[in-house]
Amino acid sequence: MNSLRTATLRFANLATSATGALGKRDFTRSLWHMTKKPAAGCNDHVTVLNVHKPSINCTCGCNIHTKCERELVEFLTEEIVAERKVQKGKTVPSTLDGFSVKLNGADVELTKQTDKEKVVISFNVNHSVDSEEEPEINPNADKPDLGEMRSKPQFEVDIIKGSSTLSFTCSFLQGEAQEGEYNDVFSIDEMAIYDGEWNDKVYAVAGDVLDGYLYDLLVNLLEEKGISQDFAEKLSDLATAHEHTSYIALLEKLSKFTTGAK
Repeated sequence: MNSLRTATLRFANLATSATGALGKRDFTRSLWHMTKKPAAGCNDHVTVLNVHKPSINCTCGCNIHTKCERELVEFLTEEIVAERKVQKGKTVPSTLDGFSVKLNGADVELTKQTDKEKVVISFNVNHSVDSEEEPEINPNADKPDLGEMRSKPQFEVDIIKGSSTLSFTCSFLQGEAQEGEYNDVFSIDEMAIYDGEWNDKVYAVAGDVLDGYLYDLLVNLLEEKGISQDFAEKLSDLATAHEHTSYIALLEKLSKFTTGAK
């Protein structure tokens, strides 16, 4: 299942620094922003923004923004710059190990076509990011370490031959493997096979009830098609890059929405 980014972590991401590897977001401002009293005229609840008196000190000259809106835009301006520095110009590649990459909003699709079959990998980066470590948040700390933020979305693998499709639903495994366990990056959640288009009537079997040997053979089959454990790591890198780019775009849209810019 997709990991949910907690409200605390997402709030923390709105105050991140420009240091660290791709996807790692530390605070640019300390957590005292979470506990300090709001400025005069700025209520905690967004729903009351429309009753605030316009600020006469609005720097953009429009003279219609509230104090809260102006402070939000000022913060977003700094935050967008910081996030772009963390991103360091990294973009989603157009191909990945023989798969062509197509982006459509939060959706990502990778396709590889041969004479005999087509392999399609698809996923959505929404709600796919979580910290690799549980952070210890200290309100008195200047820059709490939130750990590395990576996107690990649930993904679908469709192996298409003619009108028939062998479909797998896969998820990234959380945590490190214990002694004696396989060091797998992902697991098979579900498998189905069907003709034509998928519908709710198609029978699917959960991966955890499959015969163990059959499960291993299916994992080997995926690896033969290019979906190995190493490839899954690269898939997570791609998803992380796209999620981060989408996150920056969201901040930019929020800033424009607040200022009323087109």
